[in-house]
Amino acid sequence: MTPSAPEAPALPTRLLLGPGPSNVHPSVLQAMAQPLVGHLDPTFLALLDQVQTDLRTLFGTENELTLPLSAPGSAGMEACLVNLLEPGDRALVGVAGVFGTRMADVASRAGADVTRFETEPGTILDPDGMAQAIARVRPKVVSFVHAETSTGVLQPVEEIASAAREAGALVVLDCVTSLAGVPVKLDAWGIDAAYSGTQKCLACPPGLSPVSFSDRALETVRARKRPVQSWFLDVTLLAGYFGGERVYHHTAPVSAVVGLAQGLRLALAEGLEARAARHREAAGALYAGLAPLGFTPLVAEAHRLPPLSTMRLPDTVLGWDGDAGEAGLRRRLLETHQIEVGGGLGPLAGKVWRIGLMGENARKESVERLVGALEQELG
Repeated sequence: MTPSAPEAPALPTRLLLGPGPSNVHPSVLQAMAQPLVGHLDPTFLALLDQVQTDLRTLFGTENELTLPLSAPGSAGMEACLVNLLEPGDRALVGVAGVFGTRMADVASRAGADVTRFETEPGTILDPDGMAQAIARVRPKVVSFVHAETSTGVLQPVEEIASAAREAGALVVLDCVTSLAGVPVKLDAWGIDAAYSGTQKCLACPPGLSPVSFSDRALETVRARKRPVQSWFLDVTLLAGYFGGERVYHHTAPVSAVVGLAQGLRLALAEGLEARAARHREAAGALYAGLAPLGFTPLVAEAHRLPPLSTMRLPDTVLGWDGDAGEAGLRRRLLETHQIEVGGGLGPLAGKVWRIGLMGENARKESVERLVGALEQELG
């Protein structure tokens, strides 16, 4: 007789309103629970073809090399930068928060000569200032974050990318918190390499990083003087599996890709314009609901990122420690109300909350539950 299996570990049911992950649609979890097939099974490869096609639609691109990298978004960042940069290459990185800083670190570790163009947390990268820096540095690569997760700022992509292209630079864009939540138009903006994550506006579990490389970017990689420092992230090798030949490269996370396929179906069935509008409406409800409680937005209205709002804490919470402070309030939300929100990062730690209304959570019902819990705690 087959012995009974031990019970699986039990996890609580939370409303995930932090900077990610976000809650997953039940149909995505159901898709992931299907029987496992091999990563070279014809059925799976056909599904992978559709995933790549759907990702092109979300990214707004015709790039042939658009794929779900078998690693989280940070690996997508590394893939873009280590492929395009060689030791001694000049890179200009727009730093508007923690993840811009990480971009600069990754580029430096790739051996690049990195120049940072920095701005205060909660503000945009000045397009004129970036254009002047591009003209001065003459970089091979210009990189910046479309939707800075640490500050809730949506950057002006078109102006910066245009200046970079005019100078002959390649443009790398972080779309981790923007893809499927706000419009992304890689081809129209002239972006050469971009990456995202599955756990935010796509509302899938973490673990995959959608990436896209333009033909110009691939030509640059193929013309390198030395091999890409990471074998696993070398896009010329990844292209063998994710291209038409489907040459073995690694064992893809089949169940995660199946879940992503369903998440993409949901996003496209809703419609990208309708999905972006839903994120905007939810963010508007959040600002209105938190205002009477003393929370105020960090970011100017014109540059706010709807999927991720950075809110200054009320005076009744700022400056207090323990249960009366912001960490204590976040802990009570989690333990008493099963609601997760994110604290500030870097210089914003202890001063702001990062509240995510992403994917399935970008709904007024999420806002109402959060506001109701805060009214109880702050009442």
